[in-house]
Amino acid sequence: MTDHPSAPPQGKATSYSRVTLSRIMTAVDVNLYGTVHGGVLMKFVDDVAGAAAARHSGGTAVTAAIDEIVFSEAVRVGDLVHAHAQVNWTGQTSMEVGVRVVAERWDSAEEEPVRVATAYLVFVGVDVGGAPRAVRPVLPETPQDERRYREAEIRRAHRLARRRAIQAHRSL
Repeated sequence: MTDHPSAPPQGKATSYSRVTLSRIMTAVDVNLYGTVHGGVLMKFVDDVAGAAAARHSGGTAVTAAIDEIVFSEAVRVGDLVHAHAQVNWTGQTSMEVGVRVVAERWDSAEEEPVRVATAYLVFVGVDVGGAPRAVRPVLPETPQDERRYREAEIRRAHRLARRRAIQAHRSL
């Protein structure tokens, strides 16, 4: 017996989507102040989030929005930077991916990594024609995963409310 094409996709545990990318920051990554350019970190965040979204959804997923990105510490040339991502929440076709970026300082490798950025991105699963497609549900496994899921729902509600408010204002 084969599955019907319109059958809802099977859910996957939060841990299934977890991805880590790492790279050493070099002189080509710096800004005028001698620290790593925020845009370099933003691309790194988008790359790792896209990998988590594609893994979870089982296919192509595209960035729909960067809901929030917070830079908390500067990254320097020589730092080994790790970006950790996971799918926090899923809707019918969209997913929220949370990303945590930490840096191992090149000149103090014995110390704990420093958190340098956090971000939340929204991805949409798309088919070969670029149309939105259903994504499988995420199944939170731990209390922390449950908390992230609930917080993602709050961020989604705020995004939708902001969109409605802006649209209402434009129609005046």
